[in-house]
Amino acid sequence: MKAHHYTMTTRWTGNTGSGTASYQSYERSHVLQTDGKPEIPGSSDPSFRGDKTRYNPEEMLVASLSSCHMLWYLHLCSAAGIVVIDYVDHATGTMTETADGGGYFSEVTLHPEVTITDASLTDKANELHHEANELCFIANSVKFPVHHQPTCKVQA
Repeated sequence: MKAHHYTMTTRWTGNTGSGTASYQSYERSHVLQTDGKPEIPGSSDPSFRGDKTRYNPEEMLVASLSSCHMLWYLHLCSAAGIVVIDYVDHATGTMTETADGGGYFSEVTLHPEVTITDASLTDKANELHHEANELCFIANSVKFPVHHQPTCKVQA
């Protein structure tokens, strides 16, 4: 097996002068970065005193699942001779907060809207979502179900 390694730097930028002296004294702002790429502005969910204009870890998890699925799906379609000309996913995730303040994701549902060029390949295009889910690195790494509710359209 081949191993791939990834590095990311997370830098907290939310020290307002007194560090974490109290729960209210600091911002949850941070930046995510890796060499040669733009920074991603991060924060916590607004429910946890976060900045709603920045990405939170929960959104990034849902985005990672959506992106990984899409990339596998496009690859599988290309290999199967299915020409995809548009792909949009409106992914949703459900996180449940626990009594101790922690929490967990109970599910993520992907809602890919795919447009292809050949109506005769619609069934195959829909079937490939299952295979993409089985191959997706991120979906294989989480302990909750990743559901799919695809829509396949044919170019007019």
